[in-house]
Amino acid sequence: MTVELNGTTAEIVSDDPLVIKNVKNWFHSHSYGGWSRFFKGLRDSKLLATRCTNPECKEKRLWLPPRCDCPDCWSRMEWVPAPTVGVIITHTTVQYPGALFRASPPCPLISVSIEGVCTKLMSYLKEGTPRIGMPVRAVFNTTKPTNTILDLAWVPR
Repeated sequence: MTVELNGTTAEIVSDDPLVIKNVKNWFHSHSYGGWSRFFKGLRDSKLLATRCTNPECKEKRLWLPPRCDCPDCWSRMEWVPAPTVGVIITHTTVQYPGALFRASPPCPLISVSIEGVCTKLMSYLKEGTPRIGMPVRAVFNTTKPTNTILDLAWVPR
């Protein structure tokens, strides 16, 4: 059975519980705004972070993911190159991802501690088996960039 829904045709897949299949034929435009420089940097094999420009602000370490404004004093941040080496501080492996998960399972997700960075960066380990304390280095997808965080991965060093 089909029904009309917002100008499209939806198919009733089940009646109890009610489930409809409504095929969409649209796209979503997404602006990175103030974070554009970060994603453009990944295309160029650069890991860019931000740091507060206010001399009165106590936090002078780098922020990754970057921030447009300082979370502590709301001053503008400056863009600076970040180290491309770190250490895994925690990890998990995605075996059964949801429908929109874009990496291939099994996918080792890792949290990386980088010297001089006040936050921990979530990413994925491209090769090897993750372990806590494992030294890693950044690798970049520059051949066919996705312009997403998936253009950054880590490998053992």
